[in-house]
Amino acid sequence: MAVDFSNTLIVAISATALFDLTESENHLLELLKQRPASAIKEFRDYMIERENESLSIGAGYPLIKALLNLNNYCEDSKRDLELEAPLVEVVIVSKSSPDTGIQVLNAILDRNINISRSAFISGSPVAPYIKDFNVDLFLTTNREDAQQVADANICACAILNATPVNTYELDTDQLRIAFDGDAVLFDDSGELLYKQKGLRAFHDRESQMRDLPIEKGPYAELLIKLSNLQKRLPAGLQYSPIKIALVTARNAPADLRAIKTLREWGVNVDMAFFLGGLEKTAVLRTFAPHIFFDDSIQHIDAARHFIPTALVPYHSTSLLHSNSYLNADTDASPLSFIPAVRPPFAVNH
Repeated sequence: MAVDFSNTLIVAISATALFDLTESENHLLELLKQRPASAIKEFRDYMIERENESLSIGAGYPLIKALLNLNNYCEDSKRDLELEAPLVEVVIVSKSSPDTGIQVLNAILDRNINISRSAFISGSPVAPYIKDFNVDLFLTTNREDAQQVADANICACAILNATPVNTYELDTDQLRIAFDGDAVLFDDSGELLYKQKGLRAFHDRESQMRDLPIEKGPYAELLIKLSNLQKRLPAGLQYSPIKIALVTARNAPADLRAIKTLREWGVNVDMAFFLGGLEKTAVLRTFAPHIFFDDSIQHIDAARHFIPTALVPYHSTSLLHSNSYLNADTDASPLSFIPAVRPPFAVNH
């Protein structure tokens, strides 16, 4: 009997976002440069020799741990794990072959992470398989893969940066997520208007439309599902298993429309910061999220050394796309920039 995941938050994460695979990626790059004809076989042997070696955590690890810990609130000694869906499900999606992906599977077992579903796709395009798993959020270090998923409108997706030092200190008992507003939770019309006509034009429009909900952005459905999950969990004035924050450059008079929009969606975020152009990093360091989603390279670059950050790609048809992350000096897997066909078990994902 198939499991019904309709009420489950499903997150797919690449192997390179969950663990630090920099060493093996760099080794493959060297092999491709020095001995391209034998690189595939040599790398396969290299990975087999090291498949039992431990892996350091990646930028997405604390988030995944915090997400999976939410399942502890619905555990029952009589629960049939084969038939009953959890609150959160995590899927590993890797461009490695199954054979060279054993090190990742061993690392999952060693760290006792409750991940049972995986896809090793040997360098194939990622987007179709993300759709097959009915994913709500896809996290990757690969810009190309993130763009394909964003363009296909499959789910929310983001590019993770390198792990900041204090990621290791993040507790995973409470899940904390921070979202930017325009072009993330909300559509990109406000962002476009601001860039094209300036702040006054943006504020004038928001004042005139303050009672009209903003159109949904790429992360709206994820927020709604996360909010519905939050409602199924115990909560008190002092503590709740999930805390959600809106951290936006909006300020009065554009704040009112944002709050009313979330109300229209049935979402009640725990915190909202309308910063009006102030740097977001200070607030984010205090909130200490497991992930911060933003479409702005400037905000990501400012915060990335202190908290895990995730850059939200624009759809390729958006006017915002041309000057987006594709031209930014953000961290990504080195294999993202190899224009040739990747080897069938490339670790880049």
